[in-house]
Amino acid sequence: MAGDHAIRIRGACEHNLASIDIDIPRDRLVVVTGVSGSGKSSLAFDTIFAEGQRKYMESLSAYARQFLAQFRKPDMESIEGLPPTIAIQQRSGGHNPRSTVATTTEIYDYLRLLYARCGRPTCWHRDEHGETCGRDIAGSSSSRIVAWLMDLPRSSRMMLCAPIVRGRKGFHRETLEDLRRLGLVRARVDGSIVDIRDALAEQGDNPLGLGRYELHDIEAVVDRITLKSSSRQRVADSVETTLHLGSGSLLVLVEEGLSWREHRFSDRLACPEHPACSIEAMEPRFFSFNSPYGACPRCDGLGTVDEFDESLVVPDPSAPVGAGAIVPWGRNGPRMNRYYARQMRRFRAALEVDRSTPFSKVPRRARRILMHGTTKRDERSLSIRFEGVMPSLRRRYERTDSDLVRERLRSYMNTAPCPDCDGHRVRIEARHVQLPTTAGPIGIGELVGLTIGEAASRLETLELEEGATRVA
Repeated sequence: MAGDHAIRIRGACEHNLASIDIDIPRDRLVVVTGVSGSGKSSLAFDTIFAEGQRKYMESLSAYARQFLAQFRKPDMESIEGLPPTIAIQQRSGGHNPRSTVATTTEIYDYLRLLYARCGRPTCWHRDEHGETCGRDIAGSSSSRIVAWLMDLPRSSRMMLCAPIVRGRKGFHRETLEDLRRLGLVRARVDGSIVDIRDALAEQGDNPLGLGRYELHDIEAVVDRITLKSSSRQRVADSVETTLHLGSGSLLVLVEEGLSWREHRFSDRLACPEHPACSIEAMEPRFFSFNSPYGACPRCDGLGTVDEFDESLVVPDPSAPVGAGAIVPWGRNGPRMNRYYARQMRRFRAALEVDRSTPFSKVPRRARRILMHGTTKRDERSLSIRFEGVMPSLRRRYERTDSDLVRERLRSYMNTAPCPDCDGHRVRIEARHVQLPTTAGPIGIGELVGLTIGEAASRLETLELEEGATRVA
């Protein structure tokens, strides 16, 4: 083999190499194999790469070499035909469940930017038949927002809030002072209502006690309304004020039981038919499942959830429904066992199910109620409200302070794709921002689910307008 077409090594003795002679072809893909300890790394890294690196350093000027470390010549007689070399060290991949091929290679950063600048947001509202609206989202007028609010049930309690600070670090005394000067008395800080006057009475630059390095949201509470037929003018005035104060964005909190449901509106991006389907701004973080502003709230951006598995809760369907079929309801302390026994008696009495009936023989409707609880329709017809086995286990799992109880309940769970985002990790608003292609529009969740080759081919068929093409 000619010298200029091979790397010729003679008398290599580095580490455990026993004075070997070898010719390695140039301009080829060469694999060095062998059992552990046979000298593969000693040959590839400590001899070939080390000598190539040393010779390259010697080719630099004396001025440049004074800033570089001195390299020792590997233990060998001679080496010929060696070009300048580079080496990529072996390292193990991360096991973070949030890491994907796209995030590890940082391609996902470009995709987020592409969707933020060139994506087309569409409405995600579903009707009673499960059909998605799909209309393009555009700015929604205050009159449409008022009409949507007035369609809520009468006596609904709501708060109209103007977003002031969204996802920023630092202290906010000046922000609170500005709100007080506008005559406002309440603010919503990271989900909690605070009295602006009480907060400003605190000493120091940080009256809210916010973490210096954490991200915070602050919304001004513009009005609190109990909806009546005569409330339209007040709602209209408050909506106008809130949109002005929130720079075009509005947050409505509607009371539902013991909690408040958020509805965000914008006079910039909202569906003309369903103004509740609105987004505030198209930013790259909006498409990040590692950011609270883009992650699916159900699974926190992981794409999977731990759900109770009916086959683990009822491992033997032939067991009597009232005597051991529901395994988690029979393996607790005496107090909890008595509680579950009372619940089972209530269920059997209301649905007329005999205690000895095998679980598999229980009528379909009764089995649904047993496992998942009563619906409003069931409650009207049966005059009973039953929580259901699965919701009861979920409630106990989320509320218990005992690690032992939580670990025991976890044994009845399996990991499943998130039912809200279908494993796409990002929130519903981001999933319905699409890029037009010749094969049809595609969202970021669908795109990252393709293979690398399929994704590259799909992106080559983008059908963007001229301005968006330049941006892309």
